[in-house]
Amino acid sequence: MSQTNPTREPYRIQAVELPERYARGWHVLGRAMDYTEEPVRLDYFGSKLVAYRGEDDGKVHVLDAYCPHMGADLSLGMVSGNSLVCPFHQWSWGSDGACDHIPYAERIPAKAQIKSWPTIEENGLVFVWNDPEGSPPIEEQRPARMEDYHSGEWSEWTMAKFNIKTNCRELVDNMCDMAHFGPVHYSTVEKFSNLQDGHKFTQFMSGGHEILTEAGEGFDSVATYEGPAYMTTTMTGMMNGEHVVTHLLVSHMPISTEEFDIRFGVMLKNDPNVSAAKNRKNVEQYTKMSIASFEQDVAIWDNKIRVDNPLMCDGDGPINLVRKWYSQFYMDVADIPEDLTKHKEHVTLPKKSKASA
Repeated sequence: MSQTNPTREPYRIQAVELPERYARGWHVLGRAMDYTEEPVRLDYFGSKLVAYRGEDDGKVHVLDAYCPHMGADLSLGMVSGNSLVCPFHQWSWGSDGACDHIPYAERIPAKAQIKSWPTIEENGLVFVWNDPEGSPPIEEQRPARMEDYHSGEWSEWTMAKFNIKTNCRELVDNMCDMAHFGPVHYSTVEKFSNLQDGHKFTQFMSGGHEILTEAGEGFDSVATYEGPAYMTTTMTGMMNGEHVVTHLLVSHMPISTEEFDIRFGVMLKNDPNVSAAKNRKNVEQYTKMSIASFEQDVAIWDNKIRVDNPLMCDGDGPINLVRKWYSQFYMDVADIPEDLTKHKEHVTLPKKSKASA
């Protein structure tokens, strides 16, 4: 029977006010196939942006959304070549952010420049680079090529988007939060460990899942953050008596310091022994189950508060480890201590393992 101490002071939750600074690194804007020559407005990083695919180079470009001439929204404009033409006075802004044409002027003002955000396409996704210091992308932090996506043996990403009204650090905590898998996901955890290495942080887990696996069947999961906002998971297990391998995507985009969007994606390996229709059905079925599982997390995130000083117990995973690792993306590069990036491994033992030890 638990006992309380009436003289003990209640634990006080702390949550300091956050500065408006967004993580340095690559962030996913969605599937590459969904971006066309039609401009799209994006409300991210506390800013208004616009994304479009150039007519000439076929690349996705991202610019600040407001024209500095008279403030029009460039996402209401039109693409011409690789430039974006303002709907108000038809000033034309190149993909590098420089004004390259004013139809009624002989000379372009020297200050006619807006911010151009670095972008890349990899693994069927569009990424945009954010850096508070204004530095170019760090080459070794480019998202790794996913050979499965390019093999032709896998489905295209199926994508869903969720809006969460809290700080995006709450999402990253899940990498070490072994204890939530039982009550939130109805999962059993048999093995659980984490690896920190540079800009990457990985979770290894084995167990069972009431939604994603059949009764008595287990799964293995390897989830890796590459930078602050791009996480992919490879899961292997059984579904309807068949061996299934899947890739999952969880990537967030900060809207403000207290709101973010999550893009959740599913990619399933095609079965060469069944028809294309059956493979599509398998993707639809697994996607539906995966989203149902992910929505369990969403319900928690969307109704919790941020806790800077979590009250931990000996059965919790290394929450402080992942938070320290994650903090590197909010520091100037020159200020990052070696301890946040050096190779570290941590094994969290499930309760039954401790009892049998």
